[in-house]
Amino acid sequence: MHTQKLFQGIAIPYSALVSVIFGLMIFSFPIGTYVFFNSQIGKSIDYSYPISETLSWELGESFSTVGIGDVFVGAWTLFLILFTISIFGPKKNFLGVLSPLMGGLRQSQDGNYLIHTIKWFSIIIVLSEAIAAIQELFGIKTAMPPFENELVHLLSVTYAPIIEEVGFRVILVGIPLFLLYSQKASIKKFFMTLWNPSANLPVSGPKAVIVIIIAGVLFGALHLTEQWGEGKFAQAAMSGIILGWVYYRYGFVSAILIHWATNYVIFSYGYLVSSINETNIADAFSHSLLLTIEILFTVTGVLAIVLLILNKRQKITEPV
Repeated sequence: MHTQKLFQGIAIPYSALVSVIFGLMIFSFPIGTYVFFNSQIGKSIDYSYPISETLSWELGESFSTVGIGDVFVGAWTLFLILFTISIFGPKKNFLGVLSPLMGGLRQSQDGNYLIHTIKWFSIIIVLSEAIAAIQELFGIKTAMPPFENELVHLLSVTYAPIIEEVGFRVILVGIPLFLLYSQKASIKKFFMTLWNPSANLPVSGPKAVIVIIIAGVLFGALHLTEQWGEGKFAQAAMSGIILGWVYYRYGFVSAILIHWATNYVIFSYGYLVSSINETNIADAFSHSLLLTIEILFTVTGVLAIVLLILNKRQKITEPV
C-alpha cells in the first residue's frame, strides 16, 4: 500500500512534466525553423549557402546548387514524420499511455515511442549532469567545441542524429543482432529487424548486451576530441549505451528522437535566446529560460529513474 501511494505521488507530477516536455518538443519545430531562416545567427552567410562549402569532402558540381537550407528542411521534415509516428504508435497513442499515469494508475508504459523517448532522454540528461559533476571533482572538464558559424552549427546538430543513429545503432547494433539471432534469412525480416530488433528477434543471452556496450563505447570514442575535451567520452559512451538499449528494446524511432531531442530541441531554444539577446550560443545557455528548461528535464529524469526502480521492485515482489 505504501509503495502504491509513493508511485501515485511520483507518477502524477511525472506525467505533468512529460506533457510539458511534449509541448516543448512540438514548439521546437517552428522555433528551429524561425531561427534558421529568419534570424541573423549566420551573419556572413544565410540558408542559401552551398552545402558543399560546409563539408570536408568534395561533393562535386551536382551538389553546388544545394543550399544548407535544403538540407535543413529535409532533416526537419524527416523528424516531423518520425515525431508524428511516435505520437500514435507502435501499439498505443501518446495519451493512451500517459492518461493512466496522470491518474496514478500503475500500468505498463510500453506501447508508445514518444513516452520512451521523453523518459530516456530525461534520464540521459540526469546521468550526463551527474558524470560532469563527478569529473569536475577530479579536474576533468567538458567544453563546447568551437565552430566558425552558428548557422552551420545549427544545421549540423539537426542532421547529425540521422547519420549517427544509422551508423552506431542500425549498422553497429541492428545488423550484428540480426546476424547473431535471426532464424530466417530474408530481406523483409532484415529490414524489420533494423526497424525494431526486439520485436523481430528471439534475443537472449549476453551477446546482445556486449554488442550494445561496444557500439556505445565506440560512440563515446567518436567524441573524444581535443575540441570536446576528455570529459566528453564518459557522457557520450553512457548516452551511446542507453541509445543502443532503447534502439534494441523499442526500435529506431525512439532512439533517433532521443538523439534529436538532445541536439535539435535543446539548440533550437538555445539559438532562439542567442538571436533575441544578440549573444553567442555558449552565453545563451546561462539564460534563465534555458536554465529553467534544464531543471525541467532534470526533475523529469529523476522521477523517471524512481519510477523505474519502483516498477522493478514490484516485479521482484510479485508472487510467481
